[in-house]
Amino acid sequence: MSTIIFPSPIFGPVKSRRLGVSLGINLLPGDGKVCTFDCIYCECGFNAERRTRTSLPTREEVAAALEKQLITMQEQGTVPDVLTFAGNGEPTIHPQFAEIIDDTTALRNKYCPSAKVSVLSNATQITRPKVFDALCKVDNNILKLDTSDTEYITAVDRPNAAYHLHEIIEKMRDFNGHIIIQTIFLKGTVNGKNLDNTGDRYVLPWIDTIKKIAPREVMIYTIDRETPQKGLLKATPQELDRIVSMLQSEGIKATASY
Repeated sequence: MSTIIFPSPIFGPVKSRRLGVSLGINLLPGDGKVCTFDCIYCECGFNAERRTRTSLPTREEVAAALEKQLITMQEQGTVPDVLTFAGNGEPTIHPQFAEIIDDTTALRNKYCPSAKVSVLSNATQITRPKVFDALCKVDNNILKLDTSDTEYITAVDRPNAAYHLHEIIEKMRDFNGHIIIQTIFLKGTVNGKNLDNTGDRYVLPWIDTIKKIAPREVMIYTIDRETPQKGLLKATPQELDRIVSMLQSEGIKATASY
C-alpha cells in the first residue's frame, strides 16, 4: 500500500487540483494520522496503520514555521494562491484551531495578502462553537459531504465517534452560504457492498441536501491516488460531468476534478 504522510506543521507548496499553488498547514503530527473519520479512500492510509508517536504541533510552532516559509517564498519571488489547512487527518480537532486561524490570517495579511486561507475539513467538529466561528473567518470553508445517506457514510467515511448526519447538515446550513461542499464520487465493491455513488440513488438525494445547504460552490472529485482499501475505482469524467450539469441546472456553482 502506497500512502502519503505529510510533514508537520508546514508542507509544500504543492499544486492543488482545486486550489492552485497551495502552502499546506498540517495541525497533526508528521509521523502518522489523527482523524475523526477513517475513510477507505484516504490517501494517508487507515488510522490503525498510521498511529502517531509524537504530539500535535503547538500554536507557537505553527506560527513560527509558517512565517519562516512565507519569508522564504517571498525571497524567492513566489507567492502562494492559498494557505490550506489539510494534512494527516482532521485539522479542526486541534485544541487551538481557532487561535491558529487568527495567527494564520495575520501572517497572510503581512506576507501574502492576495492569498486565501482555506480549510479542508470533514465537518465532524462544526457543532463546536469555536470551530464554527473560526471557519466563518476563513476565505474557503471547504467541508466534506460524501452523501446524504448515513449507511453509505458508515461504510465509506467510517466515523470513529458519534456522527449525526442530520445535525451536521443543519449546522452546514447555519453558515448561510459561507461554505464550499466537497464530495468524492467513486465505484467498486467492498465486502459484498456496492459503493458506487455516481448513480441517481445517491446523487438525487445528495443534490436535494445541497440545495438545502445552499453552499457558495460544490467541488466534486474522484480517487487520485492508491487507496488503502482495495477494490475502489475512479468515477469517469463523464459521470462527474453529469453530476456537475445536474447541479448547475439547479443554479448551483459546481466544478469537477478528474
